[in-house]
Amino acid sequence: MATTIPTKYNAPALDKGLDIIEYLSAEGIPLTQAEIANGINKTPSEIYRMLVCLEERGYVIRGSNAGKYRLSLKMYSLSHRHTPFDELKRVAHFPMQSLSETTRQSCHLSIMNNDQLLIISQTRSPSAVSLSIEEGTHFPISMTTSGRVLLSMFSEDVRKDILSRDPHFKKWSKQEQDELYQCVAQAKADGYRHSNSALTSGVTDLAIPIGLDDSDLRAVLAVSLFTSSLQNELNIESILKAMKHTQQEINKLIGG
Repeated sequence: MATTIPTKYNAPALDKGLDIIEYLSAEGIPLTQAEIANGINKTPSEIYRMLVCLEERGYVIRGSNAGKYRLSLKMYSLSHRHTPFDELKRVAHFPMQSLSETTRQSCHLSIMNNDQLLIISQTRSPSAVSLSIEEGTHFPISMTTSGRVLLSMFSEDVRKDILSRDPHFKKWSKQEQDELYQCVAQAKADGYRHSNSALTSGVTDLAIPIGLDDSDLRAVLAVSLFTSSLQNELNIESILKAMKHTQQEINKLIGG
């Protein structure tokens, strides 16, 4: 049965249409008008006009024999006009801009691409001097703070599979490999990670995961700054606080 979610503003017709689409998606089989109505706690007459509208717009298809309704591929087509990462870049732009203005530091967004970390978006700092990491740059996933946070978002089996193909990880000693796994586990437990950069001396990286539990969309928001600019632990905490707020804003915009 459909669950009613309280909303600030009422839009009964839209609610009914979305209830129908979501119910058909959840059931996964063709259903009659009566079965759909029963599933969303409505009467058949209440949803008749909405079903006609959805059919005319191509969102549902009615079978010619039993007259049962099923979802068309229109929703799939609409969702695939832009990749999830295109949409992520778009919605993350203003929250990332706000983060840079708040922290006075550049920030960047990265994803996994061919077992490497790929920078897909960057917002520059308003300060005269700051670090810049160009979009389109790839980094070894095992060698970066963002990469370790990204690994924490996968299951243990998937992590091992990814790292089995990492050229740097394969050269490490058993102790070094175990230390990486510990770092990843700690990042998962903490929900973030900050550490000195293994690739650039004098740089501290702070990274936090972006994405929803029920989605395959995984990304990492990071701030890289000169270590000398960190006066004390409170400064790190203030940056992390701003990053967590940005994390919540982006996750909300992608459906959280």
